[in-house]
Amino acid sequence: MIALNHFNQLPGDEAAALLQPCVAIPGWTAALVAARPFASLAELQQTASDIAGAWGRAELEQALSAHPRIGEKPAGSQAHAALSRQEQSAVDDRDAQLAAALREGNARYEARFGRVFLIRAKGRSGEEILHVLEQRLTNSDAEEIAAALEQLREITLLRLAGAIGE
Repeated sequence: MIALNHFNQLPGDEAAALLQPCVAIPGWTAALVAARPFASLAELQQTASDIAGAWGRAELEQALSAHPRIGEKPAGSQAHAALSRQEQSAVDDRDAQLAAALREGNARYEARFGRVFLIRAKGRSGEEILHVLEQRLTNSDAEEIAAALEQLREITLLRLAGAIGE
């Protein structure tokens, strides 16, 4: 984690590299770097949230390229994989029944919506994640895009809070 004042003073490419693990949406990274300097962490978070509020289907698809399936070992860039592992730590892969239910739920979700199920895993148990997965399978396409974008925004802001502090 780096201090906000240090982040404000970084060259643009270094600031972008610091933000890149937060979400695989280069436009968000570029807009947040361009909005510097920030007077407070609250201002940084609000600006990041405002930028994320404009995301649509294209940004969701772009970001999902870096997200593993819930309950599976993360792949991808080292930074994204490490964050995903940490965020999914409550999903106990030694619980064979839960792991099987998540695999089955992921498969049904992908067949229904054509993309990976996305949820903010941090702070949720594996059972809670499975419950939300089951609920979201009943969403319409539009409802699910909105739900997935909200989860993506939450994940992004959590990662940002872990990257930049006081």
